[in-house]
Amino acid sequence: MSYQSVFRSDLFTNTVVLVTGGGSGIGRCTAHELASLGARVILAGRRQDALDAVAAEIIEDGGAADTAAMDIRDEDLVRASVARIVASHGPVHGLVNNAGGQFPSPLANISAKGFRAVVDTNLTGGFLVAREVFNQSMKESGGAIVNITADCHNGMPMMGHSGAARSGMENFTRTAAVEWGAFGVRINAVAPGWIASSGLDTYDDPGMRQLLPRLKEAVPIKRLATEAEVSAGICFLLSDGAAFISGATLRIDAGGSLQSAFYPLPPARNVTTFQGFHRYRKPKALGD
Repeated sequence: MSYQSVFRSDLFTNTVVLVTGGGSGIGRCTAHELASLGARVILAGRRQDALDAVAAEIIEDGGAADTAAMDIRDEDLVRASVARIVASHGPVHGLVNNAGGQFPSPLANISAKGFRAVVDTNLTGGFLVAREVFNQSMKESGGAIVNITADCHNGMPMMGHSGAARSGMENFTRTAAVEWGAFGVRINAVAPGWIASSGLDTYDDPGMRQLLPRLKEAVPIKRLATEAEVSAGICFLLSDGAAFISGATLRIDAGGSLQSAFYPLPPARNVTTFQGFHRYRKPKALGD
């Protein structure tokens, strides 16, 4: 089988797209879809073994992929890594700023070190990658950037450090859309809600593990999103079809962020699901 995208198969032919956090979850899925649509995908992340595994999958499926191991929090390393990518592959046409991570905790229990670590990963690191891709490539040749944030619009209880960082990334997105637009660079954000992704398996807190299978009850359509449904939004924003969209945040949450405690959700009916990712792996945290 191959990736079953809703987009035409040559949509990203002759383009280079950098995907951070490409070794798992949404990043892995998005890299597969981009490669299936003709892009040469550069997978970035901290774990070389995970990047190599995804690159091997893409190549086995007939796509083109390379890897660039980097810690996006390391300014000098990011600068050098982007320089190597541009030297090896030419202009970077697209950037998916997907790398991130957090841990559950009430605000009162988060140390300064823990707060900084999450902000560095989810805000500063994404800024560094975007800045270097702009300065070293897109400033001359244009391009499109998609920053992956989160459903932080009503606050993020138990994830306040991540909510602060993700909100900052959305504001950075709007500012960069103004400052970089004249160079032919579009920059948007995607804010996923609850996604049935491998990221759910990173939460080892017993309370979170019990909560995860019940998350769908807080979504109007009573299910979690697939990784492919997020990837489709990312691919659209990278495409020429979004040529007049910049500075926007696309919420992919089925209205979950709009849900009010004063409106009891009725049982869902007529619900459809898009699953184009032929190599999808269901998170163990969601059970059978």
